[in-house]
Amino acid sequence: MTNLELYEKLVAEFPEIQRNGKANPYTSLNGHMFSFLDKENRLSIRFSKTDQAEFIEQHETTVSIQYGSIMNGYAIVPQSLLERTDELKPYFQMSIDYVLSLKSKPSKKKG
Repeated sequence: MTNLELYEKLVAEFPEIQRNGKANPYTSLNGHMFSFLDKENRLSIRFSKTDQAEFIEQHETTVSIQYGSIMNGYAIVPQSLLERTDELKPYFQMSIDYVLSLKSKPSKKKG
């Protein structure tokens, strides 16, 4: 499976979540993005600072850096974990829970 297919399989486990973006796949809730596939096709997930540090240490990974900037709260999901949806699901849920704890951002879409 491609990383996009693995990502879509993961998102499909959460019926309340919809994958957005054609060229740049991502998920968001309440105006906050919480996961995305980067241009190298790596999955990044957003966590609280504590959860991010624990995830990085436990999975021997790193923060997500996009266009030369550290993505606040994001960690890169190791390829081996991305391929194990059942093991990745609790971390995705942790990310959803974190984003739901944040204040909602108003939609920027124009009607």
